[in-house]
Amino acid sequence: MGFTQRLLMILVGTLLGVTERSVGWQHNYGEALSKSILFFEGQRSGKLPPTQRMTWRKDSALQDGFQVDLVGGYYDAGDNIKFNFPMAFSTTMLAWSVIEFGKFMGPDLKHALDAIRWATDYFLKATSIPGFVFALVGDPYADHNCWERPEDMDTPRTAYAVSREHPGSEVSAEIAAALAASSIVYRKYHLGYSARLLQRAIMVFEFADKYRGSYNDSLGPWVCPFYCDFSGYQDELVWGAAWLFKATKLPYYWDYIDENINNLKNFGEFGWDSKEAGINVLVSKLLINSSSSKPFNLNADKFVCTVLPESPSVSVSYSPGGLIFKPGGSNLQHATAISFLFLVYAGYLNKANKEIDCGSNVFASPRRLKQVARGQVDYILGSNPLNMSYMVGYGPKYPERIHHRASSLPSIDQHPSHIDCKGGSPYFESQNPNPNLLVGAVVGGPYINDSYADSRIDFVHSEPTTYINAPLVGVLAYFQSHPS
Repeated sequence: MGFTQRLLMILVGTLLGVTERSVGWQHNYGEALSKSILFFEGQRSGKLPPTQRMTWRKDSALQDGFQVDLVGGYYDAGDNIKFNFPMAFSTTMLAWSVIEFGKFMGPDLKHALDAIRWATDYFLKATSIPGFVFALVGDPYADHNCWERPEDMDTPRTAYAVSREHPGSEVSAEIAAALAASSIVYRKYHLGYSARLLQRAIMVFEFADKYRGSYNDSLGPWVCPFYCDFSGYQDELVWGAAWLFKATKLPYYWDYIDENINNLKNFGEFGWDSKEAGINVLVSKLLINSSSSKPFNLNADKFVCTVLPESPSVSVSYSPGGLIFKPGGSNLQHATAISFLFLVYAGYLNKANKEIDCGSNVFASPRRLKQVARGQVDYILGSNPLNMSYMVGYGPKYPERIHHRASSLPSIDQHPSHIDCKGGSPYFESQNPNPNLLVGAVVGGPYINDSYADSRIDFVHSEPTTYINAPLVGVLAYFQSHPS
């Protein structure tokens, strides 16, 4: 993209923003925050608590684990499988959201803590046998062959684990990161639980590091192609060490980061698979104003410059309406994760009184990073060419035919009798809106030309995931408190 095109894009975006504000367009970030957290209740697996607010969902998968209790946790998206790798990343991001922005969450903080604990209670179970870490519950092929409510599931609920002989360093280290980050959150509220999470995080990280290998090799037939690890496990090991360093301040973990950071090459990536940009932003704060922070700051700066539309090194694409695009499905995961890192890094830059030099006389101030993040959030909430919110239940127009089994099939309250594997197919194929509102769910998002089909079949664009929502929770909390 040439400089003139980038300049034009910025001017167009600015003009759009001015137009919207001039006609009184103002997003209710507080409402969006509440709904983004509520979504996680719709993804719960297991025995639902009396406090469950999304009441059309009922108990499900109560026999998970058989010899080992693996009841609980979250379904990652619109199916009924528990993939622990993306679930752990979503948990880490919920915890980081509370660590950075919990003070802005108001009454929603309690629900955010509940969302984290729903996952961490499950991960304590999934790591309860020394030498084993459970990575997956359910048969993804059988599940994807059916269109069933989680409450009706009759497909196999096989539990798959990594072990010393069949390692899975990425899933184990990501679970360690989730437990360590959550231990920091719970220090303020439940010291005993926090200590238990941290102790387990240390144990699981040691296992991940000692028995190195990818779960692609151990569990590839079941985790691929759904959540194959494409970036290798080195980034998760450093990410886990970074969170353990933040949680413990032990020099061992800093030395580990320092020794292994050079194994990472892909500094422009961040998501359930690649942690590099997140590592650099996180470590930059831990070492702010220290000479040791230099490589991390430089890499975090490079990451920012790959995203800014006016930067000479921009490597992401933008839709005509201004949405960030990267290759692969569920594109809004990139918009929410990048926005989160931009906001967090902006705070660090403010404290250090710095701005980023992207070259060619392009400088990025903390304010500019916040502006980019807000532009992405506003696009998701409806400031886009379709005037459509991509969060279910927010705004006057949002996706109604999302790719989500529980949402698209009648609830137990409406249809108490069992719906078998293929019994749900007519609902999947129907053009009717989903009968149950999965409030707060953010779908994969529009095409790069800003169009959206609102089709249940088009799962790449219409399926919500926990890892789209998790970073958005923190971002919405910040903008609720800083609306202008």
